[in-house]
Amino acid sequence: MVDIGSEAPDFTVPVAGGTAYNDVEPFTLSAALEEGPVVLAFYPAAFTSVCTEEMCAFRDSMSRFDGLDARVYGVSVDLPFAQNVWIEEEGLNFPMLSDWDHEVIEKYDVILEDMYGMVEVAQRSVFVVDSAGVVTYKWVPEGDNPDFDALVSEIGDAVAEAAGD
Repeated sequence: MVDIGSEAPDFTVPVAGGTAYNDVEPFTLSAALEEGPVVLAFYPAAFTSVCTEEMCAFRDSMSRFDGLDARVYGVSVDLPFAQNVWIEEEGLNFPMLSDWDHEVIEKYDVILEDMYGMVEVAQRSVFVVDSAGVVTYKWVPEGDNPDFDALVSEIGDAVAEAAGD
């Protein structure tokens, strides 16, 4: 199980940049960490109301993460082409990672096995990984969803700590 103080499992997946339907490139966590801390915000599915609310809270607070040289990535099992459309529709200002083969949600142990009793998706959760590759913050909800603006503010504080600011 990935927890605070654990080394973050490395992975390579497609990243949806959001500038076009086919704006897809490879993403490797270890390479991204060379540029500073990373926030991995797992969500069940693009185009759903609660996931949109959560990702828009990150969108609206992105200047805080940019100021810390931190990168935020949404992570779901959606295909990157769908993620690109969602990024454009919602004006999201950060990329999405496509865990289409469910490798990352397995590595991070954040699997929601029966969304609508039918499909396996990412469990809503957030990890902050410092530039050394160590998990410095972990959030997995128990019960109802939180106030996402407050959660993103808390994550911003965790990133500032991970960045040494």
